[in-house]
Amino acid sequence: MHAPYASRPDQSRGRLVSEFESHFRSCFQRDRDRIIHSSAFRRLKHKTQVFVEHEGDYYRTRLTHSIEVAQVARTIAGALGLNQELTEAVALAHDLGHTPFGHTGEDVLDELMAPYGGFDHNAQALRIVTSLELHYAEFDGLNLTWETLEAIAKHNGPVLGELPWALTEYNRFHDLELHTHASAEAQVAAISDDVAYNNHDLHDGLRAGLFSEDDICHLPIVGPAFAEVDRKYPGLEKNRRRHEGLRRVFGVMVEDVIDTSRQLLDECGATSAQGIRDLPTPVVRFSDALWQDLQLIRSFLFERMYRAPDVMKVREEVGQAVQDLFAIYMRSPEHLPLAWQAALAENPEDMVLRARCVSDYIAGMTDRFALQSQRQMGAIRD
Repeated sequence: MHAPYASRPDQSRGRLVSEFESHFRSCFQRDRDRIIHSSAFRRLKHKTQVFVEHEGDYYRTRLTHSIEVAQVARTIAGALGLNQELTEAVALAHDLGHTPFGHTGEDVLDELMAPYGGFDHNAQALRIVTSLELHYAEFDGLNLTWETLEAIAKHNGPVLGELPWALTEYNRFHDLELHTHASAEAQVAAISDDVAYNNHDLHDGLRAGLFSEDDICHLPIVGPAFAEVDRKYPGLEKNRRRHEGLRRVFGVMVEDVIDTSRQLLDECGATSAQGIRDLPTPVVRFSDALWQDLQLIRSFLFERMYRAPDVMKVREEVGQAVQDLFAIYMRSPEHLPLAWQAALAENPEDMVLRARCVSDYIAGMTDRFALQSQRQMGAIRD
């Protein structure tokens, strides 16, 4: 039974290109399925979350992260009476626009693209699902519903001020109402991202040896979770203790989101999905107390993991790979694959068009393909 403010497939604003809908799948289920079957989704298998993809088989990649986010999102959406299929579609799509090498690749590409409109991974995800996936006979992209596109564009909140060029370009002919909040389902997908990475970054950092259980047991949420495990299972084997501790951290975050959001949704007075969009603040969130605790955890991870010397050394190396590739393709676009060269054929001297084409191509690369291309292009350049 869905809540009155849940997004309803029978009330969807539809697709940019009209299609006959399925008799046995809702429009939001079809969106989810198209995302799963997209090329961009498959490439997430070999894209960095924090550690570069080849550094170990057990670390999260963008694909495993996206699957974890979707699992959390379905749980929260179900508890709040929201549409689980739309929530899952957004969760699975939220990282489609990420470059190789995680936020390092994005930061470098954004700097390189500054003269041409910048780079933003949320805007790039929208660009992928509206134009860069070229598989269907009747349209470019995946032709997703308005609700899914809106959620991809603004699941982190209203997009105000100077818009990323990819959002500006698309919103010009298909208004996603970027000035408002997104649906409750999109808000669930966004906070599920926070839940997933706060938990799995602790796990990956422990596995990488960047810190130990003793190092994190002074942290809020984490310390009490491990203390509970030690009381219940004294002398538990190390890996089992780690798993039991972190699953409790996970549970605390999810339960806090459900309890806090349920109260906010009850109090907000919204009687429709549009009513959620029209509110001045989001309604899916952590409690203030837990949010403060999570900031302490994030500060610890920033210092001990994201800025660890070994991680920073790799960040510098892979950032250089993005710089090298961008410079080569901008100078010599004939090294791009033929399909990408064809996109430049009508205006070969248009440097903005060239930069955006090069950016799209590099952003779509996996970690391993980017490093392989850097080696190959280096040999050509030399």
